[in-house]
Amino acid sequence: MSIIGRIAKEPPFRLLAGAIVRILPVSLKTKAEWDAVARPNYLMGVLYAASQAKEEDRKEASVVEMGVAGGNGLLALESYSAAVEKETGVNIQVWGFDTGQGLTKLCGDHRDHPDRYTEGEYAMEKFQLTSRLSSRTKLILGDVAQTVQAFVKEASYPPIGFISVDLDLYSSSKHALQILALPGTRILRRVAMYFDDVDSHVHHRWAGELLAIQEFNEDRGSVKIDCWRGIESGRPFPERVWLKRMYIAHDLAAISLVKPRQSKRQLPLIS
Repeated sequence: MSIIGRIAKEPPFRLLAGAIVRILPVSLKTKAEWDAVARPNYLMGVLYAASQAKEEDRKEASVVEMGVAGGNGLLALESYSAAVEKETGVNIQVWGFDTGQGLTKLCGDHRDHPDRYTEGEYAMEKFQLTSRLSSRTKLILGDVAQTVQAFVKEASYPPIGFISVDLDLYSSSKHALQILALPGTRILRRVAMYFDDVDSHVHHRWAGELLAIQEFNEDRGSVKIDCWRGIESGRPFPERVWLKRMYIAHDLAAISLVKPRQSKRQLPLIS
């Protein structure tokens, strides 16, 4: 990193530098690094999906939003996917999953946070949203307990490289995560993930998305979800809340099949 770049990230200068990055024609990676878009978490996820696809010598990838609600997030995901595709050459398809009628019926105990959520909240204006979506994006309506299974079994989609989970409820999130584990699913070796409801004072590992993640990892499958380690490193705003909501799903079985590197890296002794 240049001296100017390091200075720009210092607290006295970073706010001004961030404002400048927003208006400059810089790369999408720089935009994401500086939080210079409305949803840097989504842009970061799409960029990671494209990068991972290239690492695996693939020309396309899918990005998924679980929990569309009003649709602002899906529209942003669509916009970022088009921009990333143009910049990287990796074709990006977008998928949105939602009931269309708001939150599903709660499971009946603490796991679905009845103190925080109510059945039917966040209903969608379907026709208003679909009229604004391009052919890049497909909206899949229904309970994820059924739609995810049908999607994996029947849909034609590139391997998944990014998933945003904003279903609020433990029960819905648990079903949604099966998109990573169902027989025949197509995912990249590493899938960037964003979980919207994991860091409020009401959230804990015995309910909600955190419990869904824990139970998914306790399953015998080869895909495991972990926090995105090192994501804050070198960023101008490492304290931003969304960074703590970023995870990566690692397909351990697929990773174990990767051929070892042919070249051997060395660190020469400094004289």
